[in-house]
Amino acid sequence: MDKARTILGLIAGVLMAVSGAVHSLLGWKALSGALTAAQTPADLIQTLGFGWHFGGVAMLAFGCIVMVVFWKRLKAVPVSLMPAIVIGTTYVVFGLGAFVAAGFDPFFMIFVVPGLFVLIASFPRPGVA
Repeated sequence: MDKARTILGLIAGVLMAVSGAVHSLLGWKALSGALTAAQTPADLIQTLGFGWHFGGVAMLAFGCIVMVVFWKRLKAVPVSLMPAIVIGTTYVVFGLGAFVAAGFDPFFMIFVVPGLFVLIASFPRPGVA
């Protein structure tokens, strides 16, 4: 695996981790405000908040896993790329599904792009072992 693709994997991990933090910190603030304005019951807002924050923490964790995998690759430490491939595939599949379900809202490229970066960084070039 060449250095540029490893760095692409690191960048993708950073994007995932940062988007997870932003999801929980800024995204919930906006969503909870809209739910409150719509007079959503407080217990429902709280329950939705738990799921929302779990999603943000999971995104942060996925980003950290991807960063560790590619950091080790950068340092020539043998490491399995399978966790990165699973995370990248999950991001792409979820992002494309949400993109279509939301009427082709380009916002969901926030999942597709880093997922593709991870997959590009994870698979060897043709003819390279």
